[in-house]
Amino acid sequence: MLKSMTGFGKSFAENERISVDIELKSVNSRFLDTFFRLPNFLSLKEFELKDVIKNKVKRGKINITLQVNFKDPKDSPWGINTEKLNDFLLTVKDIKKQSNINEELRLNHLLSNKDLFSGNKIEISEEDFEFIKEALNKAIEELDIMKTNEGSELAKDLIERTKEIETKVDEINTNARDSVKENHSLLKERIKKLIDDANINEERLETELAILADKADITEECVRLKSHLKFFNDSLNTEESNGRRLNFLCQEINREANTIASKTLSSEISHKSIFIKEEIEKIREQIQNIE
Repeated sequence: MLKSMTGFGKSFAENERISVDIELKSVNSRFLDTFFRLPNFLSLKEFELKDVIKNKVKRGKINITLQVNFKDPKDSPWGINTEKLNDFLLTVKDIKKQSNINEELRLNHLLSNKDLFSGNKIEISEEDFEFIKEALNKAIEELDIMKTNEGSELAKDLIERTKEIETKVDEINTNARDSVKENHSLLKERIKKLIDDANINEERLETELAILADKADITEECVRLKSHLKFFNDSLNTEESNGRRLNFLCQEINREANTIASKTLSSEISHKSIFIKEEIEKIREQIQNIE
């Protein structure tokens, strides 16, 4: 089953100590790239959080915004650093006493000191971190649902396009059989007109024409092309990541179409091979979004 690389996932979870709010946004990328926006107290846990995503996602550029709020203010890493504030007030009191200053301490004096608002030092517990990872997994599951739904729509479009290509290959096969006979007769008449020799060796002429016809034969290319199309459609239904495989098959189908166009003497077949190349280019644009 196909999965798109673009999607959005969100989760919210809370227990008696913390609440966790997570958003995931995924877009196209050749590889798996993760970019986190985390609170400072989780910075050392980033690699473990990346592993959670790696276990569920194969490719894509994913932006993760993770917020944690503590229900008890004293546990929060935000707000007033009470330890530094107390030290600051004692220092100011001592300065005022020793310098004989009577000026009152104002709020703007406190607000200008950023260290007072750096928050309390927080070390996340293993229990809380496991809870955060569970919330992340829920967000990934929601992301996966959206990617799967979009992948399903992509698959429908790809199947329709491969059916159109297969129809053209069948038509090319039919045209090719008629084209070989027609071109054989035309070449034979043209050669006879160009060579003014009543004693032309008919057997040698037939042999040379047979060689030319063999060089123009596109049966093998058509067989390989249909084989690639079958493998392509089979790959749409596999569980594993298959974006790279589908891209490779598009290259092979395009190669066979190029060979058919270069070998054929029929303008009709040439036009149909161009149609195949155009459809493959559209397919390749689509599968750039497949995981």
